[in-house]
Amino acid sequence: MPRPFTRFVCIDWSGQAVARPQGIALAEATLGTAAPRLIRPSGGWSREAVLEWLLAEAANKSDLLIGMDFSFAFPFLDRCAYFPGWPESPPDARSLWARVERISAADPHLGCASFVAHETASRHFRRQPQGAGDLFGTGGGRLRATEIACRSAGFGPAQSSFNLVGAAQVGKSSLTGMRLLQRLNGIVPIWPFDPVPERGPMLVELYTTIAARAAGLRGISKIRDAASLDGALAALGSEPHEPLSRYDDHSTDAILAAAWLRGAASRPELWHPTGLDAVRATEGWTFGVT
Repeated sequence: MPRPFTRFVCIDWSGQAVARPQGIALAEATLGTAAPRLIRPSGGWSREAVLEWLLAEAANKSDLLIGMDFSFAFPFLDRCAYFPGWPESPPDARSLWARVERISAADPHLGCASFVAHETASRHFRRQPQGAGDLFGTGGGRLRATEIACRSAGFGPAQSSFNLVGAAQVGKSSLTGMRLLQRLNGIVPIWPFDPVPERGPMLVELYTTIAARAAGLRGISKIRDAASLDGALAALGSEPHEPLSRYDDHSTDAILAAAWLRGAASRPELWHPTGLDAVRATEGWTFGVT
């Protein structure tokens, strides 16, 4: 059985190139059936503030499972490299995080503009206004094994992290997230790259649409009103939420995903999905995909 946790947090992340992205939301659930609650500092979250919050939880050895809504790495398995043809392509996820951090070190707010514009890395991205780089590939771009499994399981069209264009793109949030992971590397265990610790916090990658599907939402996965949120929470065994001042996608995603994570964390099969061993050190895996 997986190690029990007593607190469960979902962080809806953002790659927006501003100091305090509107897309960052943090919701926390505790054991039991009480609805998750939003944690929001005055003025909203910055990526640096989220980092400080996580470091404080690590220092306190908090019994906390943290789900973050971005891709922890790029596709690797399909081409045996993140960036085929680049002699300096990182060999594993930890090296990837370090490379993104080093190239983007001068970008403020844990930004990623320098990495996106890098003369070699940029050839692998689809970005505006340049369009797809010559090594981006065909269609929607390369996918990790977990994204292929996610699509096969009916959780929706998981996007390539090499795509930086459109409302559904995940590349910018993933790159800024990799800078966060580099700062946390060796301080907070990160699944599945690290084993589950006996105590203290742990990070896992989330795809909030999985929580929406588990709550019975079909066709659409975004919630923008109180009644719909309470209905979805009830489907996950949660009590009604405290009213919000604004029902935006980011807040409701975080609340619903924290409620889902509370129930999913005790399911052994989610910690040992088929195919994990092949990508444990390179691509990682989305928690909840089997």
